[in-house]
Amino acid sequence: MNAETFPTIAKEPFGKTSDGTEVDLYTLRNSSGMLAKIVTYGGVVVSLDVPDRKGGLDDVVLGCGSMPDYEKYSRYFGALIGRYANRIAKGKFALNGKEYTLATNNGENHLHGGIKGFDKVVWTGRPFEDESEKHLELTYFSPDREEGYPGNLSVTVIYTLTDDNELQIEYSATTDQDTIINLTNHSYFNLAGAGNGDVLDHELMLNADRFTPTDGGAIPTGELRDVAGTPFDFRKLETIGSRIEADDEQIIFGHGYDHNFVLNKSGGELSRAASVYEPNSGRSMDVYTTQPGIQFYSGNYLDGSAKGKNGDTYQRRSAFCLETQHFPDSPNKPQFPSTVLEPGQRYSQTTIYKFSTR
Repeated sequence: MNAETFPTIAKEPFGKTSDGTEVDLYTLRNSSGMLAKIVTYGGVVVSLDVPDRKGGLDDVVLGCGSMPDYEKYSRYFGALIGRYANRIAKGKFALNGKEYTLATNNGENHLHGGIKGFDKVVWTGRPFEDESEKHLELTYFSPDREEGYPGNLSVTVIYTLTDDNELQIEYSATTDQDTIINLTNHSYFNLAGAGNGDVLDHELMLNADRFTPTDGGAIPTGELRDVAGTPFDFRKLETIGSRIEADDEQIIFGHGYDHNFVLNKSGGELSRAASVYEPNSGRSMDVYTTQPGIQFYSGNYLDGSAKGKNGDTYQRRSAFCLETQHFPDSPNKPQFPSTVLEPGQRYSQTTIYKFSTR
């Protein structure tokens, strides 16, 4: 059946949350047959079908097959993360001389927005398209003190699928009080196809001369450390697995890679942050972002316990994440780029995942 037979944006039910809220699934399709399926629960990218060098399509993101499975098994698969992506030490930060306390859901630390972050709420979806691009706008209103954060926050995220095989994500937000914000997407990628082995032979480039080392609880020490001479030097393409078992304190702390890299850039310009190549399929993925950092996570805590799509079980290091972001624990590290948003300002950032073959 020809791709033009299908609508370029389709909507269907995806089930209900445990509290009875209906969840919709939107399918965006471009002219080359690439598909992005996104649900309103957590803004999750459920699947992303991308051509290989022979034109065959494979789903390259991990995920679950049903709404109950997302609530039961999700490891933030494909989700929008907020209000604050990554960790805040001891779930506390000070703003304008006042201390705020957040949920501690990662040991003694706050992770990915708390117990019910943006990954676990139902967003409002609105599809639209123009001549060559298909868009899904998702909106969410986060009330003052939700998960402990100050300010009423209005958030808009627009997913766009282009005919150049790009998945673009544009984030924006406004607040009525000073607050902190750090949004990202937490897709797990395997360019050989989700559920098709590990990613240790994937070749990775990160446009970063420095990274932020952490303590044993994955909280940055505040140092910006040179990658030269370390297992964190991905300035040229290196296989993910080549140094993942190195006798290095940071590798031991993260059980592999789970670190923020400081991107080589002067400001908030859109620039290439990372490239990944999978030699068997020929798929490449380039990541562009306006953000100052990117978290490279090598799937160290996947353990086969999550029930994935098509009966798959996702084993350790069967996917990687490249989460564009501000740095972890920035509210407690004044030397890091600020994550404060004030009334009258607009939080705005863009990330693009561009797929090609060679």
